[in-house]
Amino acid sequence: MAQAPPKNPLNPVVIDLNAAIVQVADALPQIVVVRPQQNGEHSDQDVWDALPFGPFDPFTHRTMEIGLRAWVQEQTQIGLGYVEQLYTFGDRGRHALEVEKGTDHIVSVGYLALTRGGKEREGVSWRSWYQYFPWEDWRDGRPSILDKIILPLLQDWASESQGAESDELARGRRRDRARLTFGLDGGAWDEENVLERYELLYEAGLVREALRDGRPNAAGLEEANTPQLGVPMQFDHRRILATAISRLRAKLKYRPVVFELMPDTFTLYELQRTSEALLGLHVHKQNFRRLVEKAGLVERTGRMSTHTGGRPAELFRFRREVFNERPAPGLRLAPSRTRANT
Repeated sequence: MAQAPPKNPLNPVVIDLNAAIVQVADALPQIVVVRPQQNGEHSDQDVWDALPFGPFDPFTHRTMEIGLRAWVQEQTQIGLGYVEQLYTFGDRGRHALEVEKGTDHIVSVGYLALTRGGKEREGVSWRSWYQYFPWEDWRDGRPSILDKIILPLLQDWASESQGAESDELARGRRRDRARLTFGLDGGAWDEENVLERYELLYEAGLVREALRDGRPNAAGLEEANTPQLGVPMQFDHRRILATAISRLRAKLKYRPVVFELMPDTFTLYELQRTSEALLGLHVHKQNFRRLVEKAGLVERTGRMSTHTGGRPAELFRFRREVFNERPAPGLRLAPSRTRANT
C-alpha cells in the first residue's frame, strides 16, 4: 500500500553556490565581497559582507561550476581561472531566516577560486581575509588578539559548568579542543586549522554569527563592551571562507597553486611574500630560495626587474614540467623561528 503524503510537506531545498575568490595584492590575501541588492539596487545599509553567491538552476546551468562562474561573472565581472569545490554545508539552522520566516532550506556549496586580479566596482570590494580572521596572521609574530582576548574567553568557556553528571569530562573535552585548535596551555599552532578554530569560536558563542543564529551561549555578545572577533559575514559565509583558507594553506604544500596567483614572471622575493601572505607565516629568505630552486618549481628568464625599490632582481617563471616529474610538487615551508613563534 502506498504511503500517504505528509500533511505538512517539507520546504523545498535551495542550492546556493558560493565563491571564495582569492587574489594577493600588496602582500595581502584578498577576497571578493559583495553587498546584497534591494529592488535591483545595491544596498547602502550597514550590512554584513557576503561572498559572491547565487542559486543553482539545473535548467540553465549544466553543472554547478558553470553556474558558479555565471553568477560570479554577473556579480563581479571577474573571469575565474582555477576553481575547485570545497564542501557542501547543509546543516539545518545555519540561516536564522529559516527559523524566523520559514523559508526554503538552503544548502550551500562552497568553492575556492584563484585569480590574478580584479577591479572593484559598485557593490563589489576586495578585502583582506585577515579582517575576518585576525588571529590567523603570524607574519609579524604571535597576534596580540590571542592572548589578550581569545584565549581568556576560551579558558572561561572550557571551565563553564553545564550541570550534567559528566560535566568534568565535558570540560576536559572543551579544554582539549581549545588546546589543539588555538594552542591553549602551550599546544602547537597548526596554520591549516582555520575552519576548526572558527567552528570552536562559533560553538563557544564568541562570534557574532552565533548571536544572529540564536545560539543561547552567545547572548553575552549583546553587551556593548563585548569585543568583536573578526568582521562577521552573512549567512555561513565566514565558515565557507575559513574552509577555503584551510584548503588553500594545505594545498600549497603539495600542489603549486601559488603560481595561479603570480604573474607570468616574478622575483623570488615576490613569490616568497605571496606564499607568506597565504600561510600567515614569515619564512626565512635563504631557506625559501633553496627550497624553491631545489624543488625545480621555477626557471630563470634571463631578465631582470628594476621595480624592486633597490637593486635589480632576477625574474623567474613557473616550470610547468614539474607536473610530469613528481606527484606532489608543492612548497613545504616551515615558519621562521625568529618571528612566527614569538
